Amino acid sequence: MTAPNRPALPSADGTEDPHLWLEDVTGEDALAWVTDRSRATEAGLDQNPLTAQLHGEIRDILDAADRIPAVVKRGEHLYNFWTDADHERGLWRRTTLEQFRSDDPEWEVLLDLDALSAEEDRTWVFHGAQLLRPADGEPWRRALISLSDGGSDADETREFDLVTRDFVPADQQPFHRPAAKGSMSWIDEDTVWVSTDFGEDTMTTSGYPRQVRLLQRGQALEDAALVHEADPTDMVVAAVHDSTPGYERDWAVTMHAFYSNTTYAVDRTEAPPRLSAIDKPDDATFSAWRDIAVFDLRSDWEVGDEVHPSGSLLVAPADDVLRGDFTPTALFTPTATSSLQGLTMTRSCLILTILEDVQHRLEVLHRDEDGAWVREDLFNELSGTISVAAVDSDVSDDIWVTVEDFITPTTLMLADLAGVPTGEGPGDLEVIKSTPARFEADGLQVTQHFATSEDGTRIPYFEVSAADDADPEDGEAPVGPAPTPTLLYGYGGFEISMTPGYAAAVGCAWLQRGGTYVVANIRGGGEYGPAWHRAALQENRHRAYEDFAAVARDLIDRGVTTSDQLAVRGGSNGGLLTGNMLTQYPELFGAVVIQVPLLDMKRYSHLLAGASWMAEYGDPDTDDWEFIRTFSPYHLLSEDVDYPETFVLTSTRDDRVHPGHARKFTAALESLGAPVRYWENVEGGHGGASTSDQTARMNALMYTFLWETIGTSRKS
Repeated sequence: MTAPNRPALPSADGTEDPHLWLEDVTGEDALAWVTDRSRATEAGLDQNPLTAQLHGEIRDILDAADRIPAVVKRGEHLYNFWTDADHERGLWRRTTLEQFRSDDPEWEVLLDLDALSAEEDRTWVFHGAQLLRPADGEPWRRALISLSDGGSDADETREFDLVTRDFVPADQQPFHRPAAKGSMSWIDEDTVWVSTDFGEDTMTTSGYPRQVRLLQRGQALEDAALVHEADPTDMVVAAVHDSTPGYERDWAVTMHAFYSNTTYAVDRTEAPPRLSAIDKPDDATFSAWRDIAVFDLRSDWEVGDEVHPSGSLLVAPADDVLRGDFTPTALFTPTATSSLQGLTMTRSCLILTILEDVQHRLEVLHRDEDGAWVREDLFNELSGTISVAAVDSDVSDDIWVTVEDFITPTTLMLADLAGVPTGEGPGDLEVIKSTPARFEADGLQVTQHFATSEDGTRIPYFEVSAADDADPEDGEAPVGPAPTPTLLYGYGGFEISMTPGYAAAVGCAWLQRGGTYVVANIRGGGEYGPAWHRAALQENRHRAYEDFAAVARDLIDRGVTTSDQLAVRGGSNGGLLTGNMLTQYPELFGAVVIQVPLLDMKRYSHLLAGASWMAEYGDPDTDDWEFIRTFSPYHLLSEDVDYPETFVLTSTRDDRVHPGHARKFTAALESLGAPVRYWENVEGGHGGASTSDQTARMNALMYTFLWETIGTSRKS
């Protein structure tokens, strides 16, 4: 690509932006620019037969009939949303547990989204369904279904009849929420909570609802009773109804920012409903489990004479909490190497999912007859990434347990914990479904390593690679494989942990073809709890990038790869991460993949949902810009730098992270004559794709790019 006479770069202070016009998402000139580059990228990569081959292989994986259906139990049925080659938009369907145990369950189709899309000339994407628990003896009949046109975050909600298997007709006054960012949830058959765009001044500066209202059946949306309103600069407000029999309550939450909230108990017996704020730190998460209040701490909390550290899980009687006079009990206290990653509630048990140096283990707790908490380890025989979900926490102690790792396919199991409170212990794990291998894993191994970051912090990472030669000649040391093309993945933000998972597309497109795959557990994530996240917030953001660069250097120093054979990939906040790898550490990498990214950190808070992330990055309209500019890739681009091969991908329909980030960054790279390719999917939202075929296409282009830039395919 030939650079113009003068590079077109934004000014260092962010006041001048030569590519601002590309923020016009559907503007004629902007879309012409997008089409030109996307077609050029496809034309170049489609010349390689590997692209079509990978597209087919990944599509087959995504549409495989023997995938494990993700199910939710309500009443006598297990509900699932399913896509395959014949149902690109998908089927919402249900079966029974007895049928689900079989190799070929019979499914009752409730809603065909391909047919609905064709009928209404829309590209519907399923965003979920909420079912109303009926009175005892009554059938499950009412559901609220959320649908997005093209996969954007904005969606609409429609009422659905499970008996007639159709949307509730207009003459029955169905609940309906027009397309917007927001939510609708059941209280009872004739009442729902709703938060959405009600018109002028009802959305926050982050683009989310700032009002929550009570809507009665037959009432116009604009006439719904206002119950709570947040400030315009808050992030979002919502309300939910807890339908647990005997413990029915209503809660409202105002998210002031990502890590700051106020939770209210809502008394609907008064007119208007009365809201009472829960006494807790504003960054703690509150929930209720039957008669127990639960607090998940992000910072230290001093209660009486005791200080509960950040990352602790506390409980107290809910009635005491509502009165504002309580002493909490700690159910989990973190250590230097452990953190709480998940809490699952059943009818009588709490299951804790704990990470110890990014390795999973489970604990189960219950109350004895005196109300004291009893703790025991759960399923110690399991290894890998362990996920737990209640089958139906209102009525049973059954749990789903899912186990997987990078090269071990997923297994879904069922267990009954009803015997735990009685001292009989948990029931046996029953294997319900197992995923067949999707790629050739013989000869591969998963190992964990630790790099040392710039400030001396140990940074864990997982490596999936060919196993060392375990049978060397006598007297010789084991021989590791020669340096290989290596793909390094990371995220490092919003307290999200990167744990091993069976990534079939990675295995198919990368691992079985001779590549090495690495996942880094850098600061900004949640692998070691809130403190690990907090260590890379705002003015300390550089630590996440130093951590990632340290892992890259460790891979090179250990002989796993070379800089010419090393690529990085990240999306969203991870796209900001890889954008900073490109601009701050270009010498370490042979290729960089940047997906649905944040890149212009001067304007990010003015674009779509960007204002909601200022707790993570800072406010660029204040003095915070002095540190934000140090990790704004768009403003770090400069002349006379040899940038590695770069592939930038996004979606026109992404209404969370504005596609202007990706467009402007690409245009600036082009003006420098840097080797950059660009691809923008016309739909897909923040996920980048909304169907299996689109996902396969996106991944095929990306992996072909990687093989062409940092390695040669071992297998055709």
